Amino acid sequence: MELRCAICGVRACSREPGSEPYPSFCPMAGDGQVLNDARVIYEDHETRALAQAAARTEAAGYCKEPRVEEIMNFARRLGVNRLGIASCVGLIREARLLQEILEANGFQVSSVCCKVGSIPKEEIGLADDEKIRPGQFEALCNPIGQAKLLSEAGTGLNIVVGLCVGHDSLFFRHSAAPVTVLVAKDRVTGHNPAAVLYTSHSYYRRLREGPG
Repeated sequence: MELRCAICGVRACSREPGSEPYPSFCPMAGDGQVLNDARVIYEDHETRALAQAAARTEAAGYCKEPRVEEIMNFARRLGVNRLGIASCVGLIREARLLQEILEANGFQVSSVCCKVGSIPKEEIGLADDEKIRPGQFEALCNPIGQAKLLSEAGTGLNIVVGLCVGHDSLFFRHSAAPVTVLVAKDRVTGHNPAAVLYTSHSYYRRLREGPG
């Protein structure tokens, strides 16, 4: 089945089952085996604890608390006191402010920036002309190193602050602890990537028109 929830105008899934018909393309209208399999996973103790903490955080802070507060309350509901920050080196100031806030609220914090390890980009096979500044040393962003160091520090929840597209994917894959995002880096929009969606009929119309 082709998944096209983004075009749905019904949203019957958010209502009591059977109270409204599902669109023909809705995953709930077809073979429900995958959804049934997913539902069973919530019986796992750790998964259920995460799901409960997430739902309770949503209910308590919805439209009332900023995301920083929600993250702290999510951690408290999980019983986590040591938090990890995986930040872009270019957002060290934001990471420092976050660490100060978390520590002021009683958390222990371990923070690691993306350039840790000083791995030359050539080590993973990049050519000199593929670097941001050819002819100069450029350290590879090292999200795997960040994940491993935070695991060694014993963090129970990791917070991403501005990791680049793709580097965040590697961090998610290798983090031993659950991960949440505080800042999605987008230097063009002041780290507000949704701004492009809201202006895709005006300033960023070219993105709706496709390549060429």
